[in-house]
Amino acid sequence: MRTIRLTGALLLFAGCATIRPHAGFTDVERLVGARAPQEIRWNQGDGPDAEVAARTSALLEGELIADSAVQVALLNNRKLQAVYEKLGIAAADLVQAGLPPNPIVSADVRLGIGAAGTGADLGLVQEFVRILQIPLRKRVAGAAFEVAKLEVAQAVLDVASQVKVAFYRLQGSLQTLALRRTVSSAAALSAELASRQHEAGNSSSLDLSTEQALAEEASIDLAQAESDAQLDREELARLLGLPAQDGGWRVAPLLPALPQQELAPDGLEALAVAQRLDLAAARQGGEVLARTIELTRFYGLFPEGGTGVASQREVEGGVWSLGPALDLPIPIFDQRQALAASQQAQLRQAREQLAALELVVRSEVRREGARLVAARLRAERYQKVLLPLRRRITEETQRHYNAMQLGVFQLLAAKRDEIDAGRAYISALTDYWIARSELERAVGGELQVAGPLDRQTWPAQSGGGPAAPATAHHHGG
Repeated sequence: MRTIRLTGALLLFAGCATIRPHAGFTDVERLVGARAPQEIRWNQGDGPDAEVAARTSALLEGELIADSAVQVALLNNRKLQAVYEKLGIAAADLVQAGLPPNPIVSADVRLGIGAAGTGADLGLVQEFVRILQIPLRKRVAGAAFEVAKLEVAQAVLDVASQVKVAFYRLQGSLQTLALRRTVSSAAALSAELASRQHEAGNSSSLDLSTEQALAEEASIDLAQAESDAQLDREELARLLGLPAQDGGWRVAPLLPALPQQELAPDGLEALAVAQRLDLAAARQGGEVLARTIELTRFYGLFPEGGTGVASQREVEGGVWSLGPALDLPIPIFDQRQALAASQQAQLRQAREQLAALELVVRSEVRREGARLVAARLRAERYQKVLLPLRRRITEETQRHYNAMQLGVFQLLAAKRDEIDAGRAYISALTDYWIARSELERAVGGELQVAGPLDRQTWPAQSGGGPAAPATAHHHGG
């Protein structure tokens, strides 16, 4: 009767076990919020989904900057929504670990042969070893649930980093495209002038061929820039969960200028080791293995066993007999020594992988920090030295051209060189912001810029770059 009462209590307890919706998501929000300012939502087809759609539409109405693009992705990225379901799976595993096994009813009937009478057996067995294992199993599943939270939060930060990289790359492509259009237009104008002067006998066939070749090269570079911008838009659209061909969303056309103050490299490695969630997940994974080993150590010889009641109907007189029943494996062949050895090896492997990952994290921080410094130096060199020089060369060439001391081709060449320097500056600035995004990924969280960001105003201008000379037809044609 005690076994029957115990089974009834266990059945009542199992009926109360439920899985909460959005289980563990609050912890994920806390982990992400400590490292990035954006909001995340787990869309499960309930009421708040309409609010998410409205919020996404509002963000897409204006020009996207890096932060708003990240916010759209975190609300709208379907792959990220699929990752959130890992929480539901881990939560279900945790509930399952706390459930006792179902009792087993056995029955058989023996038909009499000849003079023998009819007999029957009836039994009810409850696995008691697995019930004793419930606390340890819940500890293992609970540790695995914590791993899932860390992995999901890391996936959110990975998407945020990917969006930033794709966003800055698209911004750089769009600015480069604007400059390529200006270069192509200027080169076409130069080729047209060369053709007119050649027809008038004022230039050689070499000058004409040179200008025509430059125009063709500029046209090819423009086509490549258009393709790069299209591909970069497609990549960002994929991360945002939007169609690239949809013209309803647009990005701010200008890259941010270099921040006035740069990040201090001191302490970034220690910060990364402290806050990288993949490192935390690796540490927690070792905890899962340690608790699994504990479970094997306590119940390795007797991983299962049942107790209950059994009854038998005697053949003679039809009398039923009732007594206790016990099912217990005899550990003769399998004493779980191989399983224990495997788990110990997995634990040692996990520890070595954790140590290796920490080395990788430190190396990534140093590498991305070096890339950031190099990209900043390159961008500053263009901004403070080369671009002003090219601008002065163009201005001096313009003055000499106005004084009829230089020809239009020299002026157009100076303009092309100035625009090419602007394109190289955009490339360096793009590399800087990508390197900064990668450094944030390596550190494991957003790195704040001191003060608001300015938008660089050159080389992009109202016409996409420096205009062709307004006095281009003063000479030779």
